[in-house]
Amino acid sequence: MTIATTQETATSANDWNCACCDLDSLATQSGQPSRLWLVLALLIGLWLAELGIGSWSHSLSLLADAGHLFSDVGALVISLAASWFARRPAAGRATFGHWRVELLAALANGLGLLAIAALITWEAVERFHFPEPVLSLPLLLGAGLGLLVNGLNLKLLHKHSSNNLNLQGAFLHVVADVASSVGILVAALVIYGLHWLWIDAVASLMIACLTGLSALPLIWNSLEVLLNYAPRSTDPVLVREFLESFPGVCQVHKLHIWSIASNQVGLCAQLAINPLTAAERDRLLATLHAELSQAFGIQEATLQLTNRYAVGLESLQPLGNSLRAQIGATATTELSGLVSVTGGLTQRHSS
Repeated sequence: MTIATTQETATSANDWNCACCDLDSLATQSGQPSRLWLVLALLIGLWLAELGIGSWSHSLSLLADAGHLFSDVGALVISLAASWFARRPAAGRATFGHWRVELLAALANGLGLLAIAALITWEAVERFHFPEPVLSLPLLLGAGLGLLVNGLNLKLLHKHSSNNLNLQGAFLHVVADVASSVGILVAALVIYGLHWLWIDAVASLMIACLTGLSALPLIWNSLEVLLNYAPRSTDPVLVREFLESFPGVCQVHKLHIWSIASNQVGLCAQLAINPLTAAERDRLLATLHAELSQAFGIQEATLQLTNRYAVGLESLQPLGNSLRAQIGATATTELSGLVSVTGGLTQRHSS
C-alpha cells in the first residue's frame, strides 16, 4: 500500500519585497553615512587636542579620554565601512544580503570598549602608587572642549541609534565620552581648588567603569542576533498560540524565529491544517502573512501548510518500520528452523 502526502509551500512575494525595501531605505533615508563622517571629523579634531593638552598637563584622565577617543575613531571607521558594505544587494550565496556586517561591527566596537576600559584601569592603579603633578587649568580647558564636541556628537547620533546596532555602538561610545568629559571637568576643578592629585586617577577609573559598562549590552545584543535568538520583542510562545488561533490551523510544528538584522525579523514554520481547497489555502496563507506583519512586525515569513492527517501518518512511519523489521526477523527465524527440520528428516530418510 502506498500513502501519498501532499505539501504546499508558499511565501508572500510582496512581503519579501517590502522587507528588502525597508532595509535598503534604512541607511539612505536616515543619512547615516553623512552623520558618521561628521562625527568622525569632530572626534579626530578632539582626539588631537586632548592628546596635546593631556601631555602638557600630565593628566592621566585626559590621556585616558584621548585613548578612548582613538578607539572611537577606529569604531566609526568600522561603522562607516559596515554601513557601506551592508547596502550591497543580495547576490550569489549572500541570499540575505550583507546586513549582518553591521552586527559584526557592533560586536567589534563592544570588544574594543572592553579593551580600552582594561587599559585605563591598569594605568589608573599605577597612578595611585606613583602620583604626578597635574596642571589644572589646561586640564579644565581640555575637559570643556571635550564636553562641547561630545555633546554635539551625541545630538547627531541620538535620533537613529535606537533601531540600528551599528549606530548604537557609535552612540554608546559618545555617551561614554560625554560622561568622561564631565568626570574630567570635576577632577580639574578639584585639583585647581584643593590640589588633590589622586582625584585624576579616580576620574580615570570612573571613565574605565563607564566604558566597560556601556560595552556589555552592545556585545550581548550583537551576540543574540548572531546566534539566531528570537528577538526580545517577539515571544515564540505567543506567536505559536497566535498561529494556532486561526480557523483551520490545528498545530504548529518546527517554529523558528530569528533576527536577520537588528531591525528585521524572520519566521518559518510548518502548520498542520484541516483539509482545505486550494483557494481556501491561498486565503489562509494571505491572512497569516498579513496578521503576522501587523501583530508582530514579521514581514519575512515562510509558512508550510500540511494536511493534518498526512502529518499524523508521517509520525507513525517510524513505528511501522519497526514493526516490519520485527515481523521480518521473526519470519526469517521460523524459516531457518523449518529448513533445519527438513534437512534433518531428509538425512534420516537417506540413512
